[in-house]
This record gives sequence, C-alpha cells and structure tokens, in this order.
Amino acid sequence: MSTVLARQLGGQLLAFREAAGLNQAQAADALSAQAAKVAKMERGWVPFRDPDVVALCRLYEVEDPQVVQGLLRLAKLDRERRRAKGWWVSSLTAGNLREYIAMEDVAIKVRTWQLALIPGLFQTPEYMRALAVAAVSPDEIDEVERIVDVRVRRQHRLGGSSPLRVHAVIWEAALRQMIGGPQVMRQQLEHLRELAERPTIDVQVLPFRAGVHSCGGGSFNILTFAEEGATDVVHMDGLRTTNWVEGVEESASYTELFARTCAMSLSPYDSMRFLESVAKGMNE
Repeated sequence: MSTVLARQLGGQLLAFREAAGLNQAQAADALSAQAAKVAKMERGWVPFRDPDVVALCRLYEVEDPQVVQGLLRLAKLDRERRRAKGWWVSSLTAGNLREYIAMEDVAIKVRTWQLALIPGLFQTPEYMRALAVAAVSPDEIDEVERIVDVRVRRQHRLGGSSPLRVHAVIWEAALRQMIGGPQVMRQQLEHLRELAERPTIDVQVLPFRAGVHSCGGGSFNILTFAEEGATDVVHMDGLRTTNWVEGVEESASYTELFARTCAMSLSPYDSMRFLESVAKGMNE
C-alpha cells in the first residue's frame, strides 16, 4: 500500500538517483534485488528497510549525515504508521480516511484553513450530525452515527499528555452558516471559543471586512511531524474523503499561503471576542 510518508521518501531517493545518473536496475544491484523493488520504493508502495536506505545513499553519493539521518527518520516514521493498530482500523471502511487519521495520530501540529465549516476537530456532535444527515442519501442514514463517532474519537488528540497543537484560521462565513439551526450554531460557537482558551489551540477569524484573500481556492490542513526528515504534508478534508498534496515545494507554498491568511485575520484575542459577538446574535 502506498503511503504519504513513503511517497515522500521514495521521491527524495528518486531525485538522488536521477542526479547520480543511474537507472533503477543499477540501484537494484546495490540492494541485490530486482528493479521492480526500486520502482515500488520510489512510488512509496513498500516500507523502507534502514540498510536499503543507507545502501542507496552510498550509491547515490549522498554523504551529508544529516540528510541520511533525515531519510532514516522518515523511514522509521512510515514503518510506525503502517504498524499502527489504532481504533480507526476497525471503525472506518474508507482507506483514505484511515490513512489521514493515522497521520493525524502521529502529527504534533495541524494548521487548518476553513472556508465554510468549523474544523472537524472542533465540531460538536450536534453540528457533526447536521452535516452528516445532509451529506448521506436516505438509504445510508444508518451511517450518520458512525460518521459522528469517528469524528468525536478523532478529537481525543486534543487532550491527553501530548495534545495535538492546532492553529485554525476560519472565514467568517463558516461562523454564520446556519448548520443545524440557531441553537446548534450557538452551542458550536461557544464550544469553539472555549477550545480557543487552551494553550495548545489558536483560533483566528478572517472577517468579511478583510476583503479579498489568497485562500479562496478551498479549505486545507497542514500536518507537521516531530521528525526533522518528515516534510509537512497537506490534505483537503471532506466529510468522508481526503486528497493529499505532497512534495517539499508544494508544502512550502501552502505554508506561505497559510501565513499570509493569518496576517490578514483577527488576532486570537480579537477572534474570541468576535466569536462571542456572533454567538450572541444567533436567534431562535
């Protein structure tokens, strides 16, 4: 199975191989393997053994110890993610969601930009249920509670001894869209304000009055990992699907985009006051 982290590592090794002017067969000789193994490694289809990473680095004349160690850390993180036997394995049927939640489980920080919805990690069950009911077909109504249960369990990462750090920037439209009715939205906004008081959570609001902004193309999340060799990964999160954006340059472009949007948004303190004002304006 291809994974995001393995594709990162495979892509870096592919770049080193091409820079060295070698083909897959020559790389395979260094591993006493077939060229098909190198092809699978470069596409992220298989976990990486440390001796293979070291052998390829030696062949490609990658001599910087920090670069080699970064690749080894990335390989280790991918192996740990593949071995993970978390609750999501049995709770979900969609492989893309299993991959995202496993990644979220080993991340140390998430930066999220949301255009139309409250971030999933911050949603109340009532808000989730209203979204799920609108998203599923009548013959899938039994799926609603399963979807809610999955998202509630994801929120456990916000607590515990090593809580996930979250920096959320939310467009004003997401705060005013009447999902589930006034009472559900008022409770949702009050819950969001309470979460924003935690030291591990930052919430900023991008108000309408800020004008044209750079993030109109869609919502996204940036996941950061502890390992220095693990490049940030970006994903677009739907109700039950996930699309990945990979690569160092692509990740850096989203990081820059997020930073520009933060600069246009209200400060965390002013955002809390803004949330209070919107919540008070919710009428039955």
